[in-house]
Amino acid sequence: MSQSTAAANTVPPKAEHFDVLIVGAGISGIGGAYHLTRQCPEKRFVIVEAQASFGGTWLTHKYPGIRSDSDLYTFGYRFKPWTSAPIATAAEILTYLAEVIDENDLGRHIRYQHQICSAHWSTSENRWTLDGTRTDTGEPVRFTANFLWMCQGYYRHAQGYTPDWPGMDTFEGQIVHPQSWPEDLDYAGKRVVVIGSGATAATLIPAIAADCSHVTMLQRSPTYFFTGRNANALADELRELEIDETWIHEIVRRKILHDQAVFTARTFSEPEVVKEELLQGVRAYLGPDYDVDTHFTPRYRPWRQRLAFIPNGDLFQSVRAGHASVVTDEIERFIDTGILLKSGTLLEADIIVTATGFNLSVLGDIEFSIDGEPLVFADTVTYRGMMFTGVPNMVWVFGYFRASWTLRADLVADFVCRLLNHLADKGWRRVVPALRPEDQDMPLLPWIDAEDFNPGYVMRGMHLLPKRGNKLEWQHTQDYWRDRDILPAIDLSDGTLVYG
Repeated sequence: MSQSTAAANTVPPKAEHFDVLIVGAGISGIGGAYHLTRQCPEKRFVIVEAQASFGGTWLTHKYPGIRSDSDLYTFGYRFKPWTSAPIATAAEILTYLAEVIDENDLGRHIRYQHQICSAHWSTSENRWTLDGTRTDTGEPVRFTANFLWMCQGYYRHAQGYTPDWPGMDTFEGQIVHPQSWPEDLDYAGKRVVVIGSGATAATLIPAIAADCSHVTMLQRSPTYFFTGRNANALADELRELEIDETWIHEIVRRKILHDQAVFTARTFSEPEVVKEELLQGVRAYLGPDYDVDTHFTPRYRPWRQRLAFIPNGDLFQSVRAGHASVVTDEIERFIDTGILLKSGTLLEADIIVTATGFNLSVLGDIEFSIDGEPLVFADTVTYRGMMFTGVPNMVWVFGYFRASWTLRADLVADFVCRLLNHLADKGWRRVVPALRPEDQDMPLLPWIDAEDFNPGYVMRGMHLLPKRGNKLEWQHTQDYWRDRDILPAIDLSDGTLVYG
């Protein structure tokens, strides 16, 4: 390489400037872009997406049977009616998102295969500078933006979480994580062990069980499931009455949200009653002789971890038909032919699937700095789960655990647009959350209360997340039914937000 060529390669690329830069073209980013076009039409914005297309989760995961574990009346956008079955496949969700993009001319705003590596805020310039790489060509890219909207999700798309069990290197078959499912994986006639008991395992097993020699779900502890038809009786009845789909979407959405609120409250007020109701749903499929106490009765109260919906009881039907079985035990080590359990039992396998969760990604694993100082995200305090003390002109979308992610994405989008318009109306260029004098002695706690909700990926990454306070302004409450009233009514001049 000549000296002139080397010098040219070190010259930073010319920056493109935008009023708003959205990171991620998944459910949050596409929704955010829609709301910008409606509520802030004068703002020039761009969406940068590391993958080759839109969809986020629904593009990353390609394992058999992948589907939503939330109903699409609430997981879908409030502005785009959902007209099919409540639980949707990844392909159906991608089609829905494609329609949102096409119907609202959002495609021209998206830059695919743009991986952002660093984001630096300058107070003197009141803007962000983001550097990255085009993953298709290797070219460096640079953007500047007045406002940064992080919609990249909460987990690392490149690699799922797999524990380091002893002896994994001795196993002679294939070890696969669902997040990296090989397109050519041949499981026909094979003995498959799926490690895990969450929504991924419950979705994958019935999708492959009939084609395998046998599938075993190996779990350390059980998960709560609830069952039902993959249909909504109210929506079906309203369609028979030829009600407009927009009305159906809104009516059904409100009914589902009401029912979810009642159910969630009951998990606190009468957890044992709810627990028995959920277990009765399992027994209805597996019969009175199945050991539900061992394999489907968790140690924790309902909703302390995410509930998985099993449409039409398909997981339990696979077990009852003999295509799948459940083993509740712990792993001693892997051996060449399978897994040796602590009980001494050997599970022989040709393929082992580690449906063991995600690696938490904090702000997309982007290197952040504020005025030249590295941002230590864990040292900040969250402002309502979407902004952070000391971090100017940035919002992060982190959804709900007990309700659909999109419900919060829509609320946050409304807040962002209102905040952007407020800044413009006042002639301000900067906004940053800051603790008020009355907040200075407030106890600082972990991002989420582990006694309330404790999924593994959050617990493993808690040390990376911001702190919360004991006041609503400084918490992500995980309570949609409270947020839907509080977030739209936020007083932008209450002293928690400092402008400049």
